[in-house]
Amino acid sequence: MAAQTEESDTAREQTKAEQDVDQVRQRAARDQQRLDSGAVTSPKDLENLQREIASLAKRQGDLEDVVLEVMERRESAQERVAELTDRVASVQAKIDDATARRAAALEEIDGEIATVSKEREVIAGSVPADLLKLYDKLREQQGGIGAAKLYARSCQGCRQELAITELNEIRNAAPDTVVRCENCRRILVRTSESGL
Repeated sequence: MAAQTEESDTAREQTKAEQDVDQVRQRAARDQQRLDSGAVTSPKDLENLQREIASLAKRQGDLEDVVLEVMERRESAQERVAELTDRVASVQAKIDDATARRAAALEEIDGEIATVSKEREVIAGSVPADLLKLYDKLREQQGGIGAAKLYARSCQGCRQELAITELNEIRNAAPDTVVRCENCRRILVRTSESGL
């Protein structure tokens, strides 16, 4: 925006400088026409008119130098605007791409949530109500994980190795008994890799 404002300001400055040059040029042309027409006969008036024409020629040269300087600044400002416009377009393209990828990822996640929620409903229907209630309570307390795999004598929820006495109790418990980790209180899921 600053570059566009600078370009706009220099455009106005250039227009004003060109108008000043035109005014001086027109005045010099009128004076030259008066001089050439022979309407001025007094030697003193002729001398003053010639001096004014020379002064206007110098003024016109100075103003044309100003116009050239302003044109150079305007060209530089236009190049800066073009460069920044390209950069903005590039950044906007990256934003648009990231937004599209985010939308696609969110859509995929929403689809996965819907699928997993349906699967959970089916599985939850086969789990006893009191166990499901305990699991949901633990899941809420433990950051979304209410049960953890017992792997190589360690709870995968808290990553702690269980004590020998605790392992013996779990080993002697019936297969359908709900066992919990003494450290994090999560439900332990026993598998062939539990190390019992």
